[in-house]
Amino acid sequence: MNTVPDLQLPSLPEVTLRALEACNKDGNYREISEIIASDTAMVVRILALGNSALYGPTPGIRSIDQALSRLGTKRFKTLILTAALQQVLLELGAGAWQQLRDFWRHALTTALTARALATLTRYREVDEAFMLGMLHNIGELIAIKTPDAETRQAYMDRQSDIAAELVTSWGLGPFAADAMRYQQALPSELRDAGHLVKVISLSTRLALSDSAGIAAAGTLFGLSEELTREINRRISHDVSAMAASLGIPLINSYRSEPGSQELRQTVLRQAIAQQAIGFADLTGKSGVILAETVNSLTLITGLPALCFGFDDDSLVLLSGTTGPHPHLAVTAQAGGSVLTEAFNSRMPVSLNEQKPAVLDRQLLSLLRTSSLTAIPVVTGDRCPGVFVLGTDGNTPGTTTELIRLFTEQLSAVLQERNASFESDAQSAGINHKVAIEKLRRQVHEISNPLTIIRQYIHQLRDRLDDPGAREELGVVQDELDRAGNLLLQMSQDNGDNTGETMSDLNAELQSLARVLENSLFSANNLHFNVLMCSTPTLVIASPSAIRQILINLVRNAVESLPSDGGGVTIKTSAPVWQGHRNWVEMEVTDTGTGIPDTIRDALFTPGKTTKGEGHSGLGLSIVKQLVDDMDGIIACHAGQEGTTFRILLPAASQEGIKSD
Repeated sequence: MNTVPDLQLPSLPEVTLRALEACNKDGNYREISEIIASDTAMVVRILALGNSALYGPTPGIRSIDQALSRLGTKRFKTLILTAALQQVLLELGAGAWQQLRDFWRHALTTALTARALATLTRYREVDEAFMLGMLHNIGELIAIKTPDAETRQAYMDRQSDIAAELVTSWGLGPFAADAMRYQQALPSELRDAGHLVKVISLSTRLALSDSAGIAAAGTLFGLSEELTREINRRISHDVSAMAASLGIPLINSYRSEPGSQELRQTVLRQAIAQQAIGFADLTGKSGVILAETVNSLTLITGLPALCFGFDDDSLVLLSGTTGPHPHLAVTAQAGGSVLTEAFNSRMPVSLNEQKPAVLDRQLLSLLRTSSLTAIPVVTGDRCPGVFVLGTDGNTPGTTTELIRLFTEQLSAVLQERNASFESDAQSAGINHKVAIEKLRRQVHEISNPLTIIRQYIHQLRDRLDDPGAREELGVVQDELDRAGNLLLQMSQDNGDNTGETMSDLNAELQSLARVLENSLFSANNLHFNVLMCSTPTLVIASPSAIRQILINLVRNAVESLPSDGGGVTIKTSAPVWQGHRNWVEMEVTDTGTGIPDTIRDALFTPGKTTKGEGHSGLGLSIVKQLVDDMDGIIACHAGQEGTTFRILLPAASQEGIKSD
């Protein structure tokens, strides 16, 4: 029998719903990971993908945070949406749902206990202990969705072996597999076992809150009864708090229908909103896209709508669904209307019972309705436009939710496009200078031998008595001069080939360094250091992508430097052996102000920035996406002063890879 036929395992609908909502509202990594980490089925999905061959033979992922970093925001959100869709289609009996709720409580209790014990006994990998606690009884979870009674019992009987096989397949190491395999061994047999084995075994016993667990705590770690009972009380409180935050009842019998219905409606509304956006032509600038999407908004809500775009301190009527619209441009300053209030507050505003302003009356006339709701479209710190919908003052909650999802997803589309435009605009000038500098250097190298050849031809002409031969050498000399002129003309154009799949990292860095130094480090109190290794640095990446990464990281680093000065250092190293693979490493280090904890958890999320107003916070999200597309790895280390970004790019040559 295949012990793990598939990993599409059931989750409680409340957990899936909260995870989906956190992703939809762009919650930070910490918030999302806490929700995901509380559910064994989602943990399995994340670990299976993060440790798959898709990402190469890299070290095993041992925490949700690591998985988030490896997968990237887009892949992670797609995974959650897929889980939600599968959850909607899941059919379980009432008894199975009750069993699933009890399984969830026990798994989370075990995981939290494992983390507490690992911290108390000074086990280094606290997150690993937590994850294994979530996975220890996965056989029971597989059994819940298995209709055949005999097969279901087989999964229950082989829980420890199933968990051991899973963690082995994910490359989590032999000790993790042993912790799963020997979790039910007697405490007397585990006195001399590995630390992790004892932590997981004791956690499973304490999660049952029986006297055997209390006695085992003393046997394995010398913990007093009083301390052990306090750990149990604290964990019980934490589980109850998590259940309350997710809306999971723990005391009464469990009914899945309310959570399943809410999840089904949320998934359906999101799918409708996505489909509606897909109907529109999402090309061109923000104003064009907004004007195109107003018909889609009316299509899914049944409400007449107007679309206003922000242009030159004014809100301009772009389009509407009530027939030909007049030219209308109003000041964007707050003036009491729902339109301007929504734009300035960046929040939806309804007319309701308040006295309408003159502009409100004009909009009511255009929409032929008795009330209004204005919904801003927000991208980062900008508001490119506002939708105004005509209502009757009693809009259903489902319609309001559809409008919210529609505008949120539209905002994400616009932000992604703005990021692309902004990145291109920022990088174009520097990329052009780099290409010219590179080509001029190449022209210089070619011109030197051409000059020598011309000189020799000139000397030969003077030595020859044959007029015909002298004339022929003159033709050669003219052609050499013409070739030199062509090379000079080429040096004035951007001849960079961005379609290449391989690049020399050191060469690209050398080309870029002079331009960066001249454009970003002109102040006397700023310094720029480039430390290139002497070994080959050929990587699987296009030159344009490397330059975009460097430009964004160096620009961010310079902007983080204090007013009294500082410096940025770029260092390359090769070869770097990690995860049975050959990499080329690049580090970008600054002496700036570091990264606050509030930003660090969502560092690569668009819109998260330490730079204040006027900055979109898109640079690092672009870098993360570029590195992900190269199948590379990026990590950040930030202290009180200074930040280092470490990037590993796949080496173009895998020859000589070490084997274990």
